[in-house]
Amino acid sequence: MNQRFSWFNATSLALGFAFLYIPILSLVIYSFNSSKLVTVWAGFSTKWYGALLNNEAFLDAAFMTLKIAFVSSTLATILGTMAAFVLVKGIAFPGRTLFSAMIYAPIVMPEVITGLSLLLLFIAIGADRGMTTIILAHATFSMCFVSVVVSSRLVSMDNSLEEAALDLGCTPLDAFRSVILPLIAPAVISGWLLAFTLSLDDLVIASFVSGPSSTTLPMKIFSQVRLGVSPEINALSTIMIAIVTVGVVVASLVSKRSVINQRKQEQLAAKSTIE
Repeated sequence: MNQRFSWFNATSLALGFAFLYIPILSLVIYSFNSSKLVTVWAGFSTKWYGALLNNEAFLDAAFMTLKIAFVSSTLATILGTMAAFVLVKGIAFPGRTLFSAMIYAPIVMPEVITGLSLLLLFIAIGADRGMTTIILAHATFSMCFVSVVVSSRLVSMDNSLEEAALDLGCTPLDAFRSVILPLIAPAVISGWLLAFTLSLDDLVIASFVSGPSSTTLPMKIFSQVRLGVSPEINALSTIMIAIVTVGVVVASLVSKRSVINQRKQEQLAAKSTIE
């Protein structure tokens, strides 16, 4: 252990964490600044949080962003799970390689290209740009991330459990609902959280497919920052950081508990087999 430790590694790690988290920490600190100047400390105050709660434009954009993220992540999770199941568990079919490439293409595709192509599609079919088009666009590019997460879980899953359920008289649908879905539930939840985060964070694609009455929170923040950073944006960013932090902690605890429960079930199964 001592041979692996060096001051160079410790210094590199410290500089890396400082580079990542000092800007975030400074943003959180200056959100409690009483001055209108975001770079001049004038005393502790929470008035900008109160001003943020009275800013209807930010609140409307935040509420719309949450609705879009919830619906699009749910749709992306359903479609991504289905695609992963077809790729891993499905029988071979013509065009399987092309289908797999099309599923994973949005991961490496630049967001500008994705947003522009979706814009041209919506114009071609005569769809009015608004919240619906943003939901479809977010589900389109985030379902591939869900598919990757769920596919990795399906590949490592023990197929004998599904086969045992089928031998005991379960239909394929019952086997999926009673055996496969509980086993891949942590991956499905992780995929949903990832899609939800990607939707909350998206700016480029939403800028292409949004309408005049469908401004998301990243678009609102970007338009405000171009005119100058205000303390309200610092307060809003701090709230978003707190929400994301709580979500990550809760997801980690749920994932850890599911792993512990799975190990307990495997130990009980092993004991019953020995007895």
